[in-house]
Amino acid sequence: MTPAARAADIVVIGGGLVGAALAYGLARAGAKPLLLDGDDRDLRAARANFGIIWVQGKGPGMPAYQCLTRRSASLWPELARELAEASGVGLDFRRSGGLHFCLGADEYAARAALLDRLAGELGTDGYDTQMVERGALERLLPGARLGQEVVGASFCAGDGEVNPLRALHAFQVAAMRLGAEIRGASPVSHIVVREGAYTLSTPEGPVRAGRIVIAAGNGLGPLAAQAGLGVPLRPQRGQLLVTERLAPLLPLPTVPLRQTAEGGVLIGSTQEEVGRDTGTTVEGAAHMAARACRILPALEHMTVVRHWAGLRVMTPDGHPIYAQSPDGGAFVTLCHSGVTLAAAHALEIAPAIARGALPAALAPFHPDRFHVPNTA
Repeated sequence: MTPAARAADIVVIGGGLVGAALAYGLARAGAKPLLLDGDDRDLRAARANFGIIWVQGKGPGMPAYQCLTRRSASLWPELARELAEASGVGLDFRRSGGLHFCLGADEYAARAALLDRLAGELGTDGYDTQMVERGALERLLPGARLGQEVVGASFCAGDGEVNPLRALHAFQVAAMRLGAEIRGASPVSHIVVREGAYTLSTPEGPVRAGRIVIAAGNGLGPLAAQAGLGVPLRPQRGQLLVTERLAPLLPLPTVPLRQTAEGGVLIGSTQEEVGRDTGTTVEGAAHMAARACRILPALEHMTVVRHWAGLRVMTPDGHPIYAQSPDGGAFVTLCHSGVTLAAAHALEIAPAIARGALPAALAPFHPDRFHVPNTA
């Protein structure tokens, strides 16, 4: 006998940072979402998340992504206060600005050219990311001895950092306190659309909902197709290192280094097209460590205590995808900036989904942008 389907008003598929932020935002908006998550063996992007809320360098070729990133980063202080109060979880949040180091004149010139391009595409005279030469950089980092090759960096006051695993936990706790239900070990294997409703196959039996939000990361593609949306994506491996705990060295997050609240220095990260392989390599570790030591020579004498990898969720152009199905009941949310965009997901996009439609500002993120025919 086929078990009766459990009924839910709105289901979020995927309990990573994107799905958890949306579930929290839906509950905050008065909905009663059911979040269906997988298990700890799933290929979660949060496993290799660097924990930075990053504005600078985002969105070349897509001003809408620049705007979304900036808006979300500006919402993070409000979100951090709210989440900490609602969940009782400390997030280790700071918005102290961020640096992208440049080794040598060529890297410095290339970074400056990228910022000029982004400023032009954004169409603003008051662009908030500037190039900082070595002397000013040393004043920003008084406790760090920089390597000889460091000629400068780009600096953006809108950048920040947060502990991504604490943020994920806070979203889950706060969402449940607002009435959301979270079910782990409940991956959705199939979606059937019939008579304006969605029936989801799970290990515990079918779930029937009038609306669904698919936020399943690298597992999103087949589910989106079953809901009527073609979504191209590709996993990208990122390897990370973390050192032993050190005395305070970096007062703000940087690329490719970030000192956590506990004192360890995160060193990242690789960008590898290797399918779904989450293994680590000696070559990857050597590449990251070598660059880190060229920036901060003191790291040469530090012990690496962990080396691991995870999979980013990438689209063909590297920009997010937000889409609503033709029948209006299914939503797709996909990005590799789960931390940076969490505030927009929780405070803006989730309430819009609760009202029944994505914001018009998200139209440029529809996957149709990948299917526009070439014109002569």
